[in-house]
Amino acid sequence: MGAKTIAVLTSGGDAPGMNAAVRAVVRSAISFGMNVYGVMRGYNGLLNGDVKEMNMRSVSDIMQHGGTALFTARSPEFNTPEGVKKAADFCREKGIEGVVVVGGDGSFRGARDLCGAGISCIGVPGTIDNDIACTDYTIGYDTALNTAMEMIDRIRDTTESHDRCSVVEVMGRRCGDIALNTGIAVGAMATLVPEVPYDFERDIVERMKAAQRTGKRHYIIVVAEGVGHTQELTERIQAATGIESRATVLGHVQRGGSPTLRDRVVASRMGYHAVELLNNGASNRVVAMKGEQIVDFDITEALNMPRIFDENLYRVSARLSI
Repeated sequence: MGAKTIAVLTSGGDAPGMNAAVRAVVRSAISFGMNVYGVMRGYNGLLNGDVKEMNMRSVSDIMQHGGTALFTARSPEFNTPEGVKKAADFCREKGIEGVVVVGGDGSFRGARDLCGAGISCIGVPGTIDNDIACTDYTIGYDTALNTAMEMIDRIRDTTESHDRCSVVEVMGRRCGDIALNTGIAVGAMATLVPEVPYDFERDIVERMKAAQRTGKRHYIIVVAEGVGHTQELTERIQAATGIESRATVLGHVQRGGSPTLRDRVVASRMGYHAVELLNNGASNRVVAMKGEQIVDFDITEALNMPRIFDENLYRVSARLSI
């Protein structure tokens, strides 16, 4: 027997496309004859009773906007057994039998805990870093890539004009996917990711000098946030090569902006699948994309999966970065 009343929340870092996922959950739920609540500010909304009943019009004109119309927040209280019990008790009080959680790994751990307290939960992967092992794709990733590419294209204009080296830090604390793909897209001379150790002399200085001998006069180096020390690295490059070097940290600009078509469509498909699972009586699942297919996994199984770095794409990047 499927859930008759469900809720949807967004948790952790915001990501473009979360609104499309929320819209899909709300409209799918209504089409299945369910009642649906929107939970404000992540798990905090379940602790504070900050929920609102949603209808078809509640999610009109939100899909094209970045961020999340339900807002998001960290919730230290929910990370305690008492907090989980309080949230579960509130769900029972409101008649909420299932919750769709849009977020990353930390959000899914919260969903697993809420399942353990008797509330059916389905996770939907929303994070720009693309760092959830069970899925090939996370909502917000494509938009972040396109934003980073556009920003670095603009930086290149001034880099070219002054014969400089620009070292650009993009997001990705544990995962180098944004850096790797953006580096290829902008023709970076070097891309540094947390998954692959680098040698300063071999991978940067010698490559720059070799490129100089072929007539190259300006350079772009893309660095993942998880590699860090971007300003220090930039100063070392200038000292070692004599080439004027500047650091740029793109930061949260990568989180915002109107989601791309891909993010809107994938988010819509994932949101629908999550509601379909709850309608069929499923619980403790994470929605994922494998190839172009929408699938789902047990949350615990998903959280224990090792993340696989695309070493072949990294080799392609190194070969082309000359």
